[in-house]
Amino acid sequence: MKLKILALGVFTSALGCLPAAAQMSKQTSRNDTSYQPIIPVRKAQLLRDIDVIANMQYALNNDFSNGKHQASAFANNQFRLEIKGKVHEKVSFRFRDRYTRAANPASLDNLSRSTDLAFITVEASSRWNLSFGKMCADWGGYEFDDNPIDIFRFNDIVENADNFLTGAQASFKANKNHQFTFQVLNSRTQFFNELYGNVPNVVPAAFPAAWVINWRGKSNNQKWETLWSYSIFTEAKNTQMHYLALGTKFNPNKKWQLRYDFKLSDEDLDRKAIIQSINPSLQYAAFGARYREHWLDVDYYITPQWTISCIGMTNATFWNKNPDPNRNNLLRNTYTFVPSIEYYPYKNLNLRFFAAGIFRSEVYTQYAKTTMGAVNTSSSRISLGFITPLLIL
Repeated sequence: MKLKILALGVFTSALGCLPAAAQMSKQTSRNDTSYQPIIPVRKAQLLRDIDVIANMQYALNNDFSNGKHQASAFANNQFRLEIKGKVHEKVSFRFRDRYTRAANPASLDNLSRSTDLAFITVEASSRWNLSFGKMCADWGGYEFDDNPIDIFRFNDIVENADNFLTGAQASFKANKNHQFTFQVLNSRTQFFNELYGNVPNVVPAAFPAAWVINWRGKSNNQKWETLWSYSIFTEAKNTQMHYLALGTKFNPNKKWQLRYDFKLSDEDLDRKAIIQSINPSLQYAAFGARYREHWLDVDYYITPQWTISCIGMTNATFWNKNPDPNRNNLLRNTYTFVPSIEYYPYKNLNLRFFAAGIFRSEVYTQYAKTTMGAVNTSSSRISLGFITPLLIL
């Protein structure tokens, strides 16, 4: 179909150029057929295996703070252009760039921060695939596994993490129900001091590496699915981060879908920088941060065209190595609730219109209020718009 559309476009353009071509022939004796077309016929065959996708989330956003209206504006919440496909029967590629983020080159991997994906995959065998380049860190959990345009608000860990990292990956498909992924990646996209500041008595790692193992499983006729991962990051000498993500999906019937994620991040140095945002007096990243999260998504498919969804999530922020002897390790709890309704007007096009609310509360402990000046806050957003991974080619 893609080749038919391409051929029709080329034929139509050629008809429109006939008068100009006749006039040109009086001014030159060169045979026009000696020029190579922009897309030679031998290259046009590749277009059958190439997809160009405009990932969009567009909305009228209405923002509120502590119950008071702050602003309303139309916005492109997400726009990520993606190109993927095969260049050989055993070799494929994927590239995705985010137009809603500044395109500043990262100091460590020398690639724009706006670039999510830029990697190739080699099919080594019927069970093994190898990938190299900048890719999704295979964290586990369904919150991060979704296309970003499908998410109205991320929980704190994913929101503040480097989720796209450069490295290598090996995927093993044990059978139709179980797949395992192994990754070794740069643990970050920037140099140590840019992320953590000048931390005393800490020597940055010569190879800041992240080691990730992921399991995707299915059981009970695919009613139960799991998406679990465990990761170890080496940031500096004797300084690591351990991240556990356990995602479980349950599809009891065609009308309902439930997904639950549990996430735990233990960080010798506060990679998320949330503790520093709570306590601005810190000159560098805090020692001994811990983040514990729950994320629950409940979807009800009313009809093939209408879906109701409710997402609830919590985050608990701990500072376990606070030097204050009178400390309370728990600094803050956040609670977020995201109800939405979506309408799919077309059966053969992944385009949906939505109305969604994002309601978030930040509740600080008395210790954080007294010693750090923290104040409880609540914010909300009402969004009306559309979402589509628009297939252009």
